[in-house]
Amino acid sequence: MRIGLDFSGGDYAPNNCLEGAVLALSDATLQHARVCLIGPRAVAEAFLTEKQISFNRFDFIDAPDVIDMAESPTKAFSQKPNSSISMGFKALKEGRIEAFISAGNTGAMLVGSMFTVKAIPGVIRPCITTLLPKENGGVGLMLDVGTNADCKPDVLYQFGILGSICARELYKINNPKVGLLNIGEEPEKGNLVAQAAYQLMKDSKDFNFIGNIEGRDLFNDKADVIVCEGFVGNVVLKAAEAFYTSIRKRKRSDAYFDRFNYELYGGTPILGVNGNVLIGHGISSPLAFKNMIQLSMDLVNAKLNEKVAQVFQ
Repeated sequence: MRIGLDFSGGDYAPNNCLEGAVLALSDATLQHARVCLIGPRAVAEAFLTEKQISFNRFDFIDAPDVIDMAESPTKAFSQKPNSSISMGFKALKEGRIEAFISAGNTGAMLVGSMFTVKAIPGVIRPCITTLLPKENGGVGLMLDVGTNADCKPDVLYQFGILGSICARELYKINNPKVGLLNIGEEPEKGNLVAQAAYQLMKDSKDFNFIGNIEGRDLFNDKADVIVCEGFVGNVVLKAAEAFYTSIRKRKRSDAYFDRFNYELYGGTPILGVNGNVLIGHGISSPLAFKNMIQLSMDLVNAKLNEKVAQVFQ
């Protein structure tokens, strides 16, 4: 299995990316993954030489250009065909890699997904997710968390389908409970979009809808999949990150709250596109990159995209 890693993307590239790739070599669970390093080859070779690691442990795609974090995604993707992100998507489309990972420009990753591997027919808006550590020891899934700031009711309905498939196939949650994030449990609560989405979801045969849930239910076992607009989801995600950071600054250690560490999960797949694409946090550490490689293997093995395509046929 060949996993493409953009080692030019992220706030601490290339070192954290390459350190993560090297870390993956020592993990027995990743022995079937062969990492393809995408970026300036000379930079990768210099790093591996310094670490005394054989070049034969990796494949390479030489990509001399970088799409910077502040660049316009659409313009940069079209004007920089030799960038690591552009070359990564080209390799994914051509089947030279089975998954593509980057912690670089998120907008460019989304543009690349839509213009190269493209959305699965029938999917209105691909989206990204985040894992929510549950108090019972399991995990939940929330989507969208930033791709689609404004959503129509039918898009939220599809998020219920995508999240349910992902929770079942990737995280092995049987018959996942789907909840719509709202300001109250009653059907008439919330804005017009939430009210309309509720009416669409309440009689769904596509997923196990359990109704509206409130913010206080994010981390209990009331729902396994939590659906919301990307604006709301991103605010929730960043608030949880800030809370975890505050705990760390106070040098507190707790088995439950330690599970809020993003490094443990690596990154997030883009759901609803014809390819295994993973986006990492811009500040991703070597451990986060290593875990992204693990998650990409899980995505490939689960054949998640194929199962989404079957549902949307």
